Amino acid sequence: MRKIAVYGKGGIGKSTTTQNTVAGLVELGRKVMIVGCDPKADSTRLLLGGLHQKSVLDSLREEGQDVELEDIRKVGYGNTLCVESGGPEPGVGCAGRGIITSISMLEQLGAYEEEEGLDYAFYDVLGDVVCGGFAMPIREGKAQEIYIVTSGEMMAMYAANNICRGIKKYAQSGGVRLGGLICNSRKVDREQELIEALAEQLGTHMIYFLPRDNMVQRAELNRKTVIEYAPDSEQAQHYRNLAKAIDENTKQVIPSPMTNEELEKLLIKFGLYD
Repeated sequence: MRKIAVYGKGGIGKSTTTQNTVAGLVELGRKVMIVGCDPKADSTRLLLGGLHQKSVLDSLREEGQDVELEDIRKVGYGNTLCVESGGPEPGVGCAGRGIITSISMLEQLGAYEEEEGLDYAFYDVLGDVVCGGFAMPIREGKAQEIYIVTSGEMMAMYAANNICRGIKKYAQSGGVRLGGLICNSRKVDREQELIEALAEQLGTHMIYFLPRDNMVQRAELNRKTVIEYAPDSEQAQHYRNLAKAIDENTKQVIPSPMTNEELEKLLIKFGLYD
């Protein structure tokens, strides 16, 4: 089983990209579990038809330790298995601990056992690697491959570089590797070329370039992935291509993060930093 975590700047489209990629993997015949690692608990809604499922932390608060696997894991599109970590009550506690608690609970309940027949476990992780809880999939080897969703926007690239620092820090102790960059286009000038250059500097590759398309928003409003909502659309095919690229990817590396000065020079070269 391949364990994959998806990181990136907040608002870059990690959850949408992850869910659509999972739908693509399902079409390839893969069995996938997706674990939402965000207090908003919105990492599985497109696969569940908009259902806001009960999170692991909500279940623990209401039922104590007497929780069964079926209480926290729901079946979604294409028989995907969907889990939401959830978070603490607003203003109380650390959201990152929800990830630690959830993954530990899934392990205790046997969610990763061989009889489950999983090909993939995906972790959709909130934001940047600045908190120990959110860094857990990297730090403790819970994820073997990391994919970073970015764009040609300056702050998205800063976040991608910072995430690479986290991967490099824990690469030896946890065995985690970077699988590549996914460019979720914002229609920035020379965007594809820019992200390819960023990937080269980091020692990785841009595994796929996702063009910007309003079909994504239409599908989300209908509470579906693009592959389910508009299976014959060009955007659905892009997600299938991304899923296939990940499924066939064998290039996992320890990244070489850039200094901030080096990143700024790259941005200046492409005319995106003044």
